[in-house]
Amino acid sequence: MNLFNVTASMPVNDMAVGWHAFCHITYNRDTWVKLLETPGDYAFDEAKLLCQDSSTTWVAWVPDHGEVVLDRSNFYC
Repeated sequence: MNLFNVTASMPVNDMAVGWHAFCHITYNRDTWVKLLETPGDYAFDEAKLLCQDSSTTWVAWVPDHGEVVLDRSNFYC
């Protein structure tokens, strides 16, 4: 089967409706993540994960900003 020539049977917008932006990657302490939005005007766009706060949140450190609590939806997977 040639995957490059397959004709989509479902429009892209219909596929996007069923897609959930949920991160399935397992992160560890000291992992650097790319932020979707910076927490301040002069803050970096990356954060270092310090410890897991809950099943979906992390305490993190953002250079030139400080400590923040991030939901997994706040950074790229």
